[in-house]
Amino acid sequence: MKTLVLGATDNPARYAYRAIHQLKSHGHEVVPVGIRKGQVAGLDIRLDRPTEAGIDTVTLYVGPQNQPAWYDYILGLKPRRIIFNPGTENPELEQKAQAQGILTEEACTLVMLSVGQYEK
Repeated sequence: MKTLVLGATDNPARYAYRAIHQLKSHGHEVVPVGIRKGQVAGLDIRLDRPTEAGIDTVTLYVGPQNQPAWYDYILGLKPRRIIFNPGTENPELEQKAQAQGILTEEACTLVMLSVGQYEK
C-alpha cells in the first residue's frame, strides 16, 4: 500500500518523521513530501508535487491553515483515503474529498499502525 506523507520532515521530534519510519517498518511504500530538503528513513523528501500513481493514502501533517495550497494536488492524486492526523482536521478539505468519493478519517497514523487498523 503506497502512502504519501504530506508534511514530511527530517526532524526526529516530529510525528511525520515517526510516521514515515513506522509505515516503512510495516512494509508500506512511502512518498515523503515536504517543504525542506532532507532525508528520512533513507528516503529523500520530495519538494515538488510528484504525480505518483497508485497512492492509496495521503496522511496529513500540515495544519489546516496551510492546506488550501495543496487541495488540488491532494485531490488530483485520487487517493482512496486521506488521514487527518491530530491538528490537521479541516472540514472544507474533508467535504471536497468526500464529494469525489475519497474516504476521510480523523485519526492518528501512528496509533492506526500500532493497533493494526491502518490497512483497513
